[in-house]
Amino acid sequence: MASSQLEQKTLFAGAYQYDDLMSSLNTIGDFVRFALSRFNQAELFYGHGTDNALDEALLLVLQSLHLPWDLDKALYSGSLTQVEKTLLLERLDKRVIARVPTAYLLGEAWFMGLPFHVDERVLVPRSPIAELIEKYFYPWAPQEPVERVLDLCTGSGCIGIACAVQFEDAQVDLVDISTDALDVARSNIARHHLGDRVRAIQSDLFDQISDRYDIIVSNPPYVDQQDLSTMPEEFGHEPVLGLEAGNDGLDLVRFILKHAAAHLTNSGILVVEVGNSWIALEETYPEIPFTWIEFEHGGGGVFVLTRDDLVQATEAIEQALPS
Repeated sequence: MASSQLEQKTLFAGAYQYDDLMSSLNTIGDFVRFALSRFNQAELFYGHGTDNALDEALLLVLQSLHLPWDLDKALYSGSLTQVEKTLLLERLDKRVIARVPTAYLLGEAWFMGLPFHVDERVLVPRSPIAELIEKYFYPWAPQEPVERVLDLCTGSGCIGIACAVQFEDAQVDLVDISTDALDVARSNIARHHLGDRVRAIQSDLFDQISDRYDIIVSNPPYVDQQDLSTMPEEFGHEPVLGLEAGNDGLDLVRFILKHAAAHLTNSGILVVEVGNSWIALEETYPEIPFTWIEFEHGGGGVFVLTRDDLVQATEAIEQALPS
């Protein structure tokens, strides 16, 4: 971009001249402070990796510069290059005006302490299931060694890949209907060097699946129509295929409940996140003994069922299916 064009460029909906910001913002600390002010002023939504403006500002600035979270505070006074400042201003502008989630701007998100490539083909990883995986699904996982895990509706592959990291001898299948999502998942399989134990499979839920698994874990689309219509702008950048699940948010969960038992080992478990749709699920299946997980680090709407639970509830599950 020529210098004459730079002088005419404005940012943050025309509130700031580009050249003014380039001359007045010079250090890491300058950009963190400026980002914090703009984020507070814009009343952004936080929920794609952080939950407050300061952490969001630190995430965007430090990660854009390939710097760690625990950067020595003395380095905050370090001057930035013109290229670095240009990058930061462009990303800050997109975050504030276009409401693009920071993970998409960075091309990366973290899940269970692991980095994953993400873009607008997949949801930004944020499931509380990470806490369960860290604990090896204790106390619900089978007592014998876990040999096979299925991550249903995998998206970026973060849940299944995290399972493969924890269960070092397990074979893990990542399943999604979206070829775009599976391309991202495959990039993450390669990133974590797990190609010998993790594979990506295109399938509409269980349609292309014939194996049995010790653990089936799923974070499927579960947003009902009311919630979808009132979600913050940031969610508009995520694929609607990964969010929308009918009037009550249970379109996919009904079929997962119907078919999961046939794909579980005798001592296998089903773990599913349904978010705010947990109330509709309880009302639809009052006979099923859902175990709802209480997480130490926040989040909810995740249930566990054993294969025996599913088999015993076969009739109730069948009756709740759409005609």
